[in-house]
Amino acid sequence: MAANAISQTFRIPTPTSLSLSSKLPLSPAFSVSLPTHRRRSLVVYVSSSLDAKPTVLVAEKLGEAGLKLLKDFANVDCSYNLSPEELCTKISLCDALIVRSGTKVSREVFESSGGRLKVVGRAGVGIDNVDLAAATEHGCLVVNAPTANTVAAAEHGIALLASMARNVAQADASIKAGKWLRSKYVGVSLVGKTLAVMGFGKVGTEVARRAKGLGMNVIAHDPYAPADRARAIGVELVSFDEAIATADFISLHMPLTPATSKMLNDETFAKMKKGVRIVNVARGGVIDEDALVRALDAGIVAQAALDVFTVEPPAEDSKLVKHELVTATPHLGASTKEAQEGVAIEIAEAVVGALKGELASTAVNAPMVPSEVLTELKPFVDLAEKLGRLAVQLVAGGSGVKTVKVTYASARAPDDLDTRLLRAMITKGLIEPISSVFVNLVNADFTAKQRGIRITEERVILDGSPENPLEFIQVQIANVESRFASAISDSGEITVEGRVKDGVPHLTKVGSFEVDVSLEGSIILCRQVDQPGMIGKVGSILGEENVNVSFMSVGRIAPRKQAVMAIGVDDQPRKETLKRIGDIPAVEEFVFLKL
Repeated sequence: MAANAISQTFRIPTPTSLSLSSKLPLSPAFSVSLPTHRRRSLVVYVSSSLDAKPTVLVAEKLGEAGLKLLKDFANVDCSYNLSPEELCTKISLCDALIVRSGTKVSREVFESSGGRLKVVGRAGVGIDNVDLAAATEHGCLVVNAPTANTVAAAEHGIALLASMARNVAQADASIKAGKWLRSKYVGVSLVGKTLAVMGFGKVGTEVARRAKGLGMNVIAHDPYAPADRARAIGVELVSFDEAIATADFISLHMPLTPATSKMLNDETFAKMKKGVRIVNVARGGVIDEDALVRALDAGIVAQAALDVFTVEPPAEDSKLVKHELVTATPHLGASTKEAQEGVAIEIAEAVVGALKGELASTAVNAPMVPSEVLTELKPFVDLAEKLGRLAVQLVAGGSGVKTVKVTYASARAPDDLDTRLLRAMITKGLIEPISSVFVNLVNADFTAKQRGIRITEERVILDGSPENPLEFIQVQIANVESRFASAISDSGEITVEGRVKDGVPHLTKVGSFEVDVSLEGSIILCRQVDQPGMIGKVGSILGEENVNVSFMSVGRIAPRKQAVMAIGVDDQPRKETLKRIGDIPAVEEFVFLKL
């Protein structure tokens, strides 16, 4: 039984100074405490020896302003176009490495460094070319430069929007071919048209500002964007279906995640207003390119302007690129002199700060954690992330996640239970499914604050042995609507609760319903009328569709009343399979949740 509860509101300190790379000050050898017993701590050394200047290897071209910042602090070796073998040879003499997208920083690079490499800086946003797992294993901090490109990408989006509407690229090619086809290239006006901004982050917000200045009516879809920020610039947040159904122009600015991959496909194109025009300066994979060609041919999509593609460069015979109704550019969103200089400064500041023992807010991987701490906390770390993932997937579109409460139940004294890693993993679960940001112990608090998410923590102190770190973790999201109404608890919040059983994370509560399902694979939640044969009906449908069931649990209010069935599945069922489950008369609602 709970003896008492300690409530704590977590507030993230505001950086004391502003620059292209806001920094959170730490001691020269910054430390991260993850005690399992009082006084045990972890120290991760990022600063170089105080006796000599560190060496920074710049493996791809960097703007002069960034190089100057680096040279003021370190010895800088600018060696471009290195082969993998040459990079591995050089790296053992370097404390930091700066790359763009053309250099692959593989596990072999980290192994070849002999432990000397402390920081890898990616001059840009994406870090697909850096082996993050290897970096973390070797105690190497990875930082990127995500903000300096914002205005450049937004300007390019507007440039494509306007040039597409007025057929600039096609008319230019025509007149250079000796033709004069004024009537063929009659365009459309932007004034009074509705622009749907899909993804209301930094770039999406800047595109919206500029489109408003052009006299466009701007709506946006981003289920996790603060509504007050949108209202402040005259933008209305709407659902995904409403956005694509009412827009004359659609501008894409979402990250490429499993949830957004091929988000624009045959099904979504069919819901759009005929004659819609589409701009993409985000990621190529968010559009099913074959489906876009079909939509163009069918007249559903009047035109498309694309700066990004699923495979870059696209094939020479790409039907999409060669389509007369498509304006294409070779990933130029960040390609302005100003943006390149800004990126150089931002990444140089982050790398120098890390070598000084400061921590850049753009860090994308976590420091190493002692094996004994990880051994004890690992199942709870997994539980925390999965509860976050479940909770955010239960939020209905259009509801912004602003207030999250986390409750830890433990027999340990507060000083013997450091929850920072658990809080970071809950934040990771809440944000990563809908963002391109990598969340970890390093950047979790900053990332939550940046997105306007206020996290409060409550500790319920239990009687009993403190041998186990935690009895349960509960995550609640307040002031939102839910895709699964039964996930709303009696107090009005989306509520999920979990425990670790035999080393395996389990979901033990959804809303006010007690369940027990292993958090492996994915989960189907069904609210149903409690009656005989329901488990058999659902199980039979999944079996017929070759979907393997790992766990099944039913929690109910009372016999023959409402119940919630939680089903763990190894594979993602087809939409048709889920529809069959939903068509069972006794099933009142259901939702599929990916872990």
